[in-house]
Amino acid sequence: MNGQKQWTQAAVMALLVLTAMAAEGGRAEKQGKKERKSDCGEWQWSVCVANEGDCGLGTREGTRTGTDCKQTIKTQRCKIPCNWKKKFGGECKYDFQAWGECDLATGKKNRTGILKRALMDATCAATVTATKPCGKIPKTKMQETKSDRTEAS
Repeated sequence: MNGQKQWTQAAVMALLVLTAMAAEGGRAEKQGKKERKSDCGEWQWSVCVANEGDCGLGTREGTRTGTDCKQTIKTQRCKIPCNWKKKFGGECKYDFQAWGECDLATGKKNRTGILKRALMDATCAATVTATKPCGKIPKTKMQETKSDRTEAS
């Protein structure tokens, strides 16, 4: 009976050793897979293109290079916020200063925007300038007052 007990303990120990070795072998395989992934280049993403109109939900395409890469092209959903100024790129958000004084020569006024935030992988200018017409310019009235006209008559 004692010999059978020792035999069982030896078998259990051998089983534990084999299980531990198999677990380490599995980890080595997983590390090898990670090394293969490093052969792939970084994902390069295109700009987001809206499904309808020029803002809202859309898609962007990603590409990467590499000889052992399983996937070299993929599509990702994205969103272009509708309240951002499209003129400066739908993926760029700017903090704008107050409008400057009206330039009487051009009839326009300017303001500068500094980049606040850009959506993923967007190429945005650090500063932009917005221009708009001055609108109504108050004119000085050179007309006589009503009392001046009645006295002259």
